[in-house]
Amino acid sequence: MSGLDLDGRVAIVTGSGRGLGRAYAVALAAAGAGVVVNDVDAQSAGETASMVEAAGGRVAVVVAPVGRTETADKLVATAVGEFGRLDAIVANAGVLRDRVLWKTSDEEFDIVVDTHLRGAFTCGRAAAVHFRKAAEGGRIILVGSPAGQFGSFGQTAYAAAKAGVVAMARTWSLELARANVTVNAVIPTAMTAMTGTMPIYAEHYERFLAGEPLPRVIRQEHALGAPDDVAPLVVWLASERSAGVTGQAIGLGGDRLTLYAHPAVLAVRDTEGGWTAEGIASAWESDLVATAQPSGPTFAQLD
Repeated sequence: MSGLDLDGRVAIVTGSGRGLGRAYAVALAAAGAGVVVNDVDAQSAGETASMVEAAGGRVAVVVAPVGRTETADKLVATAVGEFGRLDAIVANAGVLRDRVLWKTSDEEFDIVVDTHLRGAFTCGRAAAVHFRKAAEGGRIILVGSPAGQFGSFGQTAYAAAKAGVVAMARTWSLELARANVTVNAVIPTAMTAMTGTMPIYAEHYERFLAGEPLPRVIRQEHALGAPDDVAPLVVWLASERSAGVTGQAIGLGGDRLTLYAHPAVLAVRDTEGGWTAEGIASAWESDLVATAQPSGPTFAQLD
């Protein structure tokens, strides 16, 4: 066996009514897993459930918004009640309310953070409680974003939440190691309706929808393909082959697999007796400025 077979295993995928979440749910089912599908929209969740069954998987559906403890507990209870076990949870659900800082309302900030960050927290906590009690190990797979790695103009709440998700994954990987539970963050990139709204990709997105292949520069340098291109990473992280992998942020999109660095100290300077403002200014201007990093992602130019 390859160690990638998920027969007999059970996974929860939040926000799996469409897009990337749907791709994860179907791929897990095709690998043999039973899947608990979750979404706030019953019709979308039902469509994904049908696709999971068509892929050969057993399926249960929970229609509820993530973020609330009650939803997280219900997801775990459904997995155990319907299938007798839980092996992996993919905390994928999310919403967008893109605004520049000065135009972001309290309500817009709260719903993004509640869904992405609190949703990952409550679902991860519920899974951790179950995994520790069952004492059979487990997989917690959180979903980050390049916005959380680099920052993203107009996405204060989203970038903050996604950065927090990766920090939680690293922290939980330490806390749950003795329970044989791995925790990792997926950093997915795909050509979706959201990506298609970006002017740089609008024309390519329309061609993609029409069935045309994406150019190599987009699939590699921009790491953008179909949602299905990201799903193998989730399958691997849910499998035995990834048993020794934890605390990592791993990206996949198009043709490109990416391992992200943990935050690291770039440079240190010591001054006996402490620093003055003038000393800091001089150290920055003469030396440290060359080490400073820019915010935001960088992309290869498109013709």
